[in-house]
Amino acid sequence: MHFLQKERATLERFIPTLDSQLQAKSLLDLERQESPALQIFRELGGPGLLIPKEYGGSGVTALELTQIQRAIATRSPSLAVAANMHHCTVAALLESIADESVAEFIRAIADNNLYLASGFAEGKTGTSILLPTMKCQRVDGGLLVSGSKKPCSLSLSMHFLTASAIVPSKEDGDLLALVIIPADSPGIERKSFWKTWVLKAAESEEIILNDVFVPEEFVYYLGQPEDLGNILAKAFIWVELFLSASYLGTASALVERVIAERKGSPGERASLAIEVEGAMAALEAVAHSIMYFGNSDHQVAQSLFVRYSVQRAIERVTETSTELLGGIAFIRSEEIAYLLAASRALAFHPPSRLSMAPFLDEYLAGGSLVMP
Repeated sequence: MHFLQKERATLERFIPTLDSQLQAKSLLDLERQESPALQIFRELGGPGLLIPKEYGGSGVTALELTQIQRAIATRSPSLAVAANMHHCTVAALLESIADESVAEFIRAIADNNLYLASGFAEGKTGTSILLPTMKCQRVDGGLLVSGSKKPCSLSLSMHFLTASAIVPSKEDGDLLALVIIPADSPGIERKSFWKTWVLKAAESEEIILNDVFVPEEFVYYLGQPEDLGNILAKAFIWVELFLSASYLGTASALVERVIAERKGSPGERASLAIEVEGAMAALEAVAHSIMYFGNSDHQVAQSLFVRYSVQRAIERVTETSTELLGGIAFIRSEEIAYLLAASRALAFHPPSRLSMAPFLDEYLAGGSLVMP
């Protein structure tokens, strides 16, 4: 079958045997809380995918990782979502900091296949998604950091938690900093948060920090708080791109079943493929834009336009695919219901389409792009 051939070939080139190992297990086994997917991914070197070769990683491009995320999600949506948050945290480190100590840290991630969880901003009603969620105070030798992140993917498997924080400074005013916190640091608490059965294996629970000490060597200053938008915008595009590819992959798993089982008419099957392949082409265009034109308001806006377009395409193809697979298949296979539910979760990732609509409208009329 040629459907998904390109994406799975890219996955096989960079992580040989991952696809076959995941395919050998049932979807629901890979999606349960005790899933082996994250361990398999780590053993095969997945955490180093985005890290440049000179630092010991695979050095994949944005385009290649977009294809890899789609391929992984057809086998395990939870693994794709969890891996996405790790990759985007790595991207933030690579984009934001030119520091030898960070280079050593990045190399250690690749050499030891370590997972990074993200304690950066989250979507909360009435607050900016860019505001740091962590509070900190200076003490001898470093910072005491407090706060929580919920949901936080990789909460159980993470080796380090990274977070943005505002550091008080008498001399320079408040400073924006990136803090890197070992997962076994005293004062870190994990609390159950994710109640739904969908995407349970992504380990998206709550991480609570209670006066966690962070040595000064693990605090990296990024500038003034007002610089946060520019810094996070660089990683923000990657989040939108790879999340969209992941959920498109989940929807593609349903389309693949329709094609393999020859459900519906040739016209109906082709229409489904047209939808998902057109959405993937748009994501690949965003990836090319990152690779060749950098990060600007235009690239951020384009990533959002494409993300919401993919979101709507997913709605259409999953509805049609489940209808073509039929009611008996839906009743007899939990996997169909699972893929339907999991693929639609893209709509819940901030920023929502409705919250961004006024800002995108203002941007289209010639204004600056503002994040809510």
